[in-house]
Amino acid sequence: MTVCNKELALKEAQRVVGYIERPELTKEEKDTIVKDSISNFNENVNPGWLEYRKSVSTDAAFVEWTDSVDHFEDLYGTQFIDCLGGFGIYTCGHRNPEILKTVKAQLDRYALHSQELVDPLRGYLANILAMITPGDLQYAFFTNGGAEAVEMALKLARLATGGRWYISTVGAFHGKSMGAISMGGKGAYREDYTPLIQQVQHVKYGDADAMEAAIKNLQAVGEKVAGVIIEPIQGEAGVIIPAEGYLTAVRAICDKYGVAMIVDEIQTGMGRTGTMWRCEVENVTPDIMTYGKAFGGGIMPITGIIARPCMWGQKLIDNPWILGSPTFGGNPLACSAAISTIKYMLENDIPGQCKVKGEYLMDKLAELQKKYPTVLKAFRGAGLLICMEFPEAEVGYAVTKGLFDRHVMTAGTLVNAKTVRIEPPATLSYEHMDEVMTKLEASIVDAKKEFKL
Repeated sequence: MTVCNKELALKEAQRVVGYIERPELTKEEKDTIVKDSISNFNENVNPGWLEYRKSVSTDAAFVEWTDSVDHFEDLYGTQFIDCLGGFGIYTCGHRNPEILKTVKAQLDRYALHSQELVDPLRGYLANILAMITPGDLQYAFFTNGGAEAVEMALKLARLATGGRWYISTVGAFHGKSMGAISMGGKGAYREDYTPLIQQVQHVKYGDADAMEAAIKNLQAVGEKVAGVIIEPIQGEAGVIIPAEGYLTAVRAICDKYGVAMIVDEIQTGMGRTGTMWRCEVENVTPDIMTYGKAFGGGIMPITGIIARPCMWGQKLIDNPWILGSPTFGGNPLACSAAISTIKYMLENDIPGQCKVKGEYLMDKLAELQKKYPTVLKAFRGAGLLICMEFPEAEVGYAVTKGLFDRHVMTAGTLVNAKTVRIEPPATLSYEHMDEVMTKLEASIVDAKKEFKL
């Protein structure tokens, strides 16, 4: 247990800054950082955190220290091929040099904004974002994390419609703040925090009739629905892809009953699923759309919402801060990263790369599924948002652990424990994709033997 000691804190800060600024570390310094990291997480972060990390053994840990393109390295130079992509943030790769160059240039100018003068990059980003989003989406509001963006979307739906109820879906994941988790569709994440926002109903994902019935029944008893919130593909539920026409049907229902359609594109957007935005597949324009993860190019955290003009009412014009006033939302460094990310994605057709490379990986998975049907029960995906489904969560964990031991990083999904995601950067080379598939087959073979499948 630590006690207040400013002199000791100064010495520790000086030591750590030295590690950060030093171009090379000695073997002794690396060993010290590993030991410090385990101790610091157990003593000052959360003792349970390391229990969930494949990177930790009984007496050592892989400590992430540097990264580049489609891999990252630990302190000792061990390279891991990244097939997790930071849960979707590294679509443009790790430390993309073009995006990094832009952010460094902005950092040399000024990092954060005064909060009072007009910050031009926020305006430029909002304008460019309106150009690449569907339909008449126009007004942008920038935040820092995905859950915060969802909160803004929920609040805006109430401001715009006057309604108070929300319709979400079973299996949904929209973040873990109080409003976002109220929309979530897994009991384990909700139970400890109840009562949450009370005016929420959950319906079966992919069932537009159930959604319409819920809205219709609420209106019949005098309740007004503010918004419907859906993921165009449920990511954390295990990459659940609805039948074609679902988004179109939900759009029609929202129009029929005067309900705001909120589409959560935080994980599916910015090229990940093979189009810039997944809702483009059905030519649907939401009333409010959230975005994040890859939006900052894997360099800076930035998320937000963009809304149609009909959502941006007089209250927001009279009081621009009524929706929210995040101190760091839309800061210059983050906006420079997002602008450079959009530029890079359009110049290099990142959505197209995700589509083609995703199809390549899916073809390889089809071969593995045919060879090992008792282990790899199913797979599905769109672009480079892919998941594998195993008979039990323990089998999936054994496969991911096997991949980790072979220096390939993957992870499970948060809502459906039997599924394991493959969500690599679009910069992943075909050579590395083949290497991953070879190592995946070896891990599947090991799991088949271990669980006698």
